[in-house]
Amino acid sequence: MARRGPPLLRLLRHVRHHSRAVRVATAYSVLNKLADLAPPVLIGMAVDTVVARETSMLARLGVVDAKVQLTVLAVLTVVVWATESVFEYLYARAWRTLAQTVQHELRLDAWAHAQRLDLTWHAERSRGEAMSVLNDDVNQLERFLDGGANDLIQVTTTALTVGSVFFILSPGVAAWSMAPIPFILVGSFWFQSRIAPLYARVRADVGRMNGILDNTLAGQPTVRSYTGEAREIARLQAASDRYRRSNTDAIRVSAAFVPIVRMFILVAFTATLVDGGHRTLSGEMAVGTYSLLVFLTQRLLWPLTKLGQTFDLYQRAMASTQRILDLLDVKVRLVDGPDTLERAEGTVSFEGITFAYPGRAPVLHDLHLTVPAGQTVAVVGATGAGKSTLVRLLNRFHDPGQGQVTLDGHALPSLKLADLRRNIAVVDQQTFLFPGSVLENIAYGRPGATRDAVVQAAKAAEAHDFIAALPAGYDTRIGEDGRNLSGGQRQRLSLARAVLKDAPILVLDEATSAVDNETEAAIQRSLAQVSRGRTTLVIAHRLSTVRHADEIVVLDAGRIVERGRHDALLENHGAYSRLWAVQTGTPIRP
Repeated sequence: MARRGPPLLRLLRHVRHHSRAVRVATAYSVLNKLADLAPPVLIGMAVDTVVARETSMLARLGVVDAKVQLTVLAVLTVVVWATESVFEYLYARAWRTLAQTVQHELRLDAWAHAQRLDLTWHAERSRGEAMSVLNDDVNQLERFLDGGANDLIQVTTTALTVGSVFFILSPGVAAWSMAPIPFILVGSFWFQSRIAPLYARVRADVGRMNGILDNTLAGQPTVRSYTGEAREIARLQAASDRYRRSNTDAIRVSAAFVPIVRMFILVAFTATLVDGGHRTLSGEMAVGTYSLLVFLTQRLLWPLTKLGQTFDLYQRAMASTQRILDLLDVKVRLVDGPDTLERAEGTVSFEGITFAYPGRAPVLHDLHLTVPAGQTVAVVGATGAGKSTLVRLLNRFHDPGQGQVTLDGHALPSLKLADLRRNIAVVDQQTFLFPGSVLENIAYGRPGATRDAVVQAAKAAEAHDFIAALPAGYDTRIGEDGRNLSGGQRQRLSLARAVLKDAPILVLDEATSAVDNETEAAIQRSLAQVSRGRTTLVIAHRLSTVRHADEIVVLDAGRIVERGRHDALLENHGAYSRLWAVQTGTPIRP
């Protein structure tokens, strides 16, 4: 994927609708810094007042009495400090609000975009890596906007303002004071070029480490049953060590910035102090002016030491921004079609389908299959035959390389994705439940469903009895992915969810492969009722679940090798007959 310019410019383009908020926050930062630079001016005027008295600057402005001059300076000091405090509050609030808003929008934009990307993109990276972009990287950008942007603006304001004052009051002294700034800026850009790839590596290592954490936490039962705790600790230690080394390399470069800047500042400050002092002793410069220049030199140069910290924060943020915007730039390949479809009749056709996952051999070869509306068609075959791929193509998680899938004569790419998927209810082998209540999980496919409708769906799925026995019934919290429930209970909730969705097409993808015989019998009874009047596509490994299908299709290596009803296929003594014999223990007839 091609880069689209520096990350800062890409970010500014992305948040250009906040340009007014950026301008307002910038104005507050500038005004705060101008007020912050006023006290040295007042100090210089105070020194000028007690030294020159009736010939001081304020005297030339019409305030002759020295005591009155001090009173005026006191009033000005209160005004300046109050002004600085007001604008400090305003810029802090403006930048932090902007940071929170941009963080919120980027996280939602990235999350929404990730959900539009096809499943191949998700399969190519771990959940931990994706979480690192969607959470850690967004937070890293927020930290920079919260304080780093203001620091850069105020340093720039200081340099321009103080530099202008210096050249007005004493160009010679100004030359000493401003001399280190070009070297500091050049050094900053050099450090930036050195540290940018280091922080890019840091962010990548964070993603890998998060991937290990996410995977290991999800697989705790397996880890413990195989006593793999020590191996997982060692695996995380290796990833954490890699992350630590990446950070150490970045720190080694960034930590050198401030000491080098301080040396430039020391030379400039000392030269200003000595040269300005000689000019004052020789009468070329007023004492008050000299005091002002010394204080302003400190105000100009010392904040430059923060540039190292600010640039460090900036580079971390830009490395994160690059990853966020790279995600947003990934092209969505499965886009909505122009046609709408309210409720389908339910005829599904796979017409000359050839399909391969990226980098792999074709899974399906020139496959032709039609599931008539209202009928039940089962697809069986050995593992890897391509059965579940049909479900993915029907849901349009992928588009076939050749051929097309149609619904009621509509090619799937011509339909709006939401309309297509609203017409399909899937009960998958690997059930997924959300960390909410039983009721919320069943109602997921039909938000706003009444409690009575949820209960009726549960009864149809033969899940009501076990739900009623739970501590809080339908309001019981079931834990992440339903881990507080058995496999059969989770499967029944998944079936209830599909029943409540009331879609015209029901897809069962190995829905009974991981349950016991009693649960399978219960699910079979439910399916006999639920599938009535619906187009039903059954992907099955257990042949006992498909005996009563209107048609059984046998897949082998991505091709249809047999099709027909159960009894007729047994009489053919072909692939289906052999599968049935293996599963039932029936002798295979020659």
